[in-house]
Amino acid sequence: MAISDLGLPGDVLVHSLPCAEQLAQALADRVAAELDHAVVSRGRANLVVSGGRSPVAFFEALSTRELPWSKVLISLADERWVEPGDPDSNEGLLRRYLLQNAAADAQLIGLYQGADTLEQAAERASEALAALGSPIDVLVLGMGNDGHTASLFPDSPLLAKGLDKDGTDRCLPMHAPVSPKLRISMTYSLLAAARVQCLSIQGTGKLETLRQAMRLDPSQMPIRAFLRSPLEIYWCP
Repeated sequence: MAISDLGLPGDVLVHSLPCAEQLAQALADRVAAELDHAVVSRGRANLVVSGGRSPVAFFEALSTRELPWSKVLISLADERWVEPGDPDSNEGLLRRYLLQNAAADAQLIGLYQGADTLEQAAERASEALAALGSPIDVLVLGMGNDGHTASLFPDSPLLAKGLDKDGTDRCLPMHAPVSPKLRISMTYSLLAAARVQCLSIQGTGKLETLRQAMRLDPSQMPIRAFLRSPLEIYWCP
C-alpha cells in the first residue's frame, strides 16, 4: 500500500522519507524553521509535541537546532498521570531527549499535576496551560494503531467532549485501554487551532490505520478529525 492510495484530502501534505533517521531530521528542520519564524515575528514561540518512544530521534535532532530557545515554550499534547520521574512520564522523556543541547534553554509546561483525582489534575493542567498562549505555533502528533492521537482514545468516557470543535477546555481527563490508563489530554479545539500541524508515523501498519480512519467517524478513530488542511504527514516505512 502506498500513502498516495489512502484517499487523503488533496490539501494534506505528505512527506515520504526513506528511513526513520531522515524523517527525524526533516521534521526537526520543519519545526525549527517555524519556531524561528514565530520568534522573529512575535518575540516568542510555542511547541506542542506527543510522547512515547517513536519521537525520540526527532527530539534528539530538534535539540541540536540553533534557535532562540529561551523564547520557546514547550508542552505536551498528552500525559500519563504519573510523576515526572516515572519511566512512563512523557515529561520525563522530553527532559531526557529534547531539553538538552541547544534546546536546554527552552521552557517546559508539563501537564502532570498532583491532585486527589484525575479530574482535578486535568483542571490544574488547563490552568497551567494559560501561560502557553494560543494558538499553538507548531504541533507534532503521533498516532496509535487504534486511531488515537494525543490521549483521545476511542471509547474514552469524555471523548465526545474532547473532540468538540467548539469546546473551551484546554485539557480533559482521559482513559487509555492500556497501562498507565489514567491520562490528561489536550482537547481537539486547542490542538486543531495550531498554525502548523504535523503527524509523524512509521511503518505500513500506520498506513492501514489511516486508510481505515478515512472511512470512519472521529468517534471511532479520533485521528480522523485531524485529517484535513493544514495537516502535514511525515511517514517512513
